[in-house]
Amino acid sequence: MKTRKLTVAQALITFLQKQYTERDGKQQRLFAGVFGIFGHGNIAGIGQALYQDPGLRYYQARNEQAMVHTAAAYAKMKNRLSTFACTSSIGPGATNMITASAGATINRIPVLLLPGDIFAKRNVDPVLQQLESASSQDFSVNDCFKPISKYWDRINRAEQLITALPAAMRVLTSPADTGAVTLALPQDVQPEAFDFPEELFEKRIWHIPRVRPDRETMKRAVEIIRNAKTPMIIAGGGTIYSEATNALQNFVNQTGIPVGETFAGKGSLPYNDPHNLGGTGATGTEGANYISERADVVIGIGTRYSDFATASKSAFQHPNVKFININVAEFDANKHAGLAITGDAKVVLEELSEALKGYRVDAAYEEKVKEFNISWDKKVDYAYTPVDGDGLPSQSEVIGAINNFCEPTDVLLNASGSLPGDLHKLWRTRDPKGFHHEYGYSCMGYEIAGGLGAKMACPDREIYVMIGDGGYLMMSSEIVTSIQEGYKLTIIIINNKGFGSIGGLSKSIGQEGFGTEYKYRDEDSGQLDGADLPVDLAANAASLGAEVISATDIKSFSEALIVAKSNKKTTVIYIETVPERKIAGYGWAWWDVPVSQVSEIDTVNKAYETYVKNKKKQRYFL
Repeated sequence: MKTRKLTVAQALITFLQKQYTERDGKQQRLFAGVFGIFGHGNIAGIGQALYQDPGLRYYQARNEQAMVHTAAAYAKMKNRLSTFACTSSIGPGATNMITASAGATINRIPVLLLPGDIFAKRNVDPVLQQLESASSQDFSVNDCFKPISKYWDRINRAEQLITALPAAMRVLTSPADTGAVTLALPQDVQPEAFDFPEELFEKRIWHIPRVRPDRETMKRAVEIIRNAKTPMIIAGGGTIYSEATNALQNFVNQTGIPVGETFAGKGSLPYNDPHNLGGTGATGTEGANYISERADVVIGIGTRYSDFATASKSAFQHPNVKFININVAEFDANKHAGLAITGDAKVVLEELSEALKGYRVDAAYEEKVKEFNISWDKKVDYAYTPVDGDGLPSQSEVIGAINNFCEPTDVLLNASGSLPGDLHKLWRTRDPKGFHHEYGYSCMGYEIAGGLGAKMACPDREIYVMIGDGGYLMMSSEIVTSIQEGYKLTIIIINNKGFGSIGGLSKSIGQEGFGTEYKYRDEDSGQLDGADLPVDLAANAASLGAEVISATDIKSFSEALIVAKSNKKTTVIYIETVPERKIAGYGWAWWDVPVSQVSEIDTVNKAYETYVKNKKKQRYFL
């Protein structure tokens, strides 16, 4: 057997360059590069390997959490067929990645994590940044990655890399089991040399199968659908990852079954398709929630049925409702005691279309859905229309200005605050990749880093990052990286002077926005309810190297969009909006947030009465 003497880090980097994915005959590199911040825990190992071999491009991040967000957003735009590796030093560099890594796993997005670790030899323990344990020496902060990783390993000996790498790649390329993968790399093992087999470094293509469903299960699904009177589809992110949107379009054209979209599934149908009810659940549209409440069969496609999509299991009220779940992951396919069709969304929809020839929902039902589609679009028009006057614009007016300006293939990206709820209801999506939301974790700070990843995945598209002042203050560092690498973003900072989303939630549970506004502490009240803090976000963005345009109303904001599009580098548009959230819920749009059972505050007691009433609509699906 031929061997090649390399350090562990050199072998790792050489191996990653040779990994490819293939689906439907199309190949792409599994790893587009390596994001990293170097420290004593990885600079002499992975750092040296990247310096010696530039075949896998190194990207310099500013924050370890941000670089994992960037990798996840890139993989999301690439339908999970390509991603990045992310390397950090030992200690705080490693643990900084945990937040974004949890988000990747929750959202079923592949990212490879390569954190530095303590000394395997242990002869100099405790090393700088080592977490000691009195009960075990085989322990480090990298053990924190175990519950949020779909695969975790620590490479304590060089030869362990030979078997660990293929195991890690299997998980990264699995449609069903993917998420964050962690290979903890002790800093003394990374530069250690070993004779690795040459076969390890040959080109390897990981075929992504389109898993076909069980025939008997499909027969049962066809029978259930043929007997349905008011069926509906919940389209989740798996619809888009599978590239099943055309198959879905053909299916609904044939059957007339309406579609509600989750955050990850928004864009599964164009917004103006007469079968599209829009966002469903706690942030859903009037039509989606009306139909959900009455559906006798719910066909979930690539959804994990989060509490937002199901209105905390209160959305589906038909007494005999049945679920048919199409999902590549058996775990998700079996939710809600549904008929589990484990398979690829695209091929399942194609086979269902063939098996359901001749079936179509009642004409009156289909017409009702069409009326909801049209009436909701009129509500969107109303929300988009600027209100005359000298006051600040609303958030919905800003959304409308961007949506009306965007091209169909442009990408709107967001993750947190009050924006997700408004965008889920209001954004008119015209392309399957036109709406990019990280809402499995709804991580404040994902937006700008995620925008960078989305732009790297599709450099020919315009990327519009919408972020509130709270999210911006959490993490704006990757503005610098976008400028360094020449990936232009248009970032819209909406300043409502606090945590707008949680402020609204606080008021809904009787707490009057406590602790959610950015204000000085008042000496008399002792609370944070004094004057507004004088934070200049526009100046901050300019200091990071971005072009900055400040807008005061929708007219100047619309003009700023034109300038931003013509700019060659990252541009920030800053605008203040009214702090209250204006877009209410429609139909049965409820989210279970527990309220204090006893209180000395009347508004809290009233909120608890409402909470108890709403809880009565929650159901178990057994």
